[in-house]
Amino acid sequence: KIMKKIKMEDHTSVYVGSGNVFEDAGMPNAQEMLVKAELVRQICKLVEKRHLTQAQIGELLGLPQPKVSQLLRGRLTGFSSDRLMRFLMKLECDI
Repeated sequence: KIMKKIKMEDHTSVYVGSGNVFEDAGMPNAQEMLVKAELVRQICKLVEKRHLTQAQIGELLGLPQPKVSQLLRGRLTGFSSDRLMRFLMKLECDI
């Protein structure tokens, strides 16, 4: 999908995105990636609010620490939307 290009008064151009950065970048499964990114954002918010360490998160979610690190860095490969939703439930988030 091509973003809309707008010419400014100073002759510069601004591109208006679709609201899905993954779609704008031409990535496959853009909608799924956006959903996963939002789920991870919510997980990070809960983790920060509870002041949990990566070791504590791993214990709670049943993940080894390196996987927790990947999750918190937004590396979404290997995490399905369903699995991310289960993580939110384990963090006592109402879905």
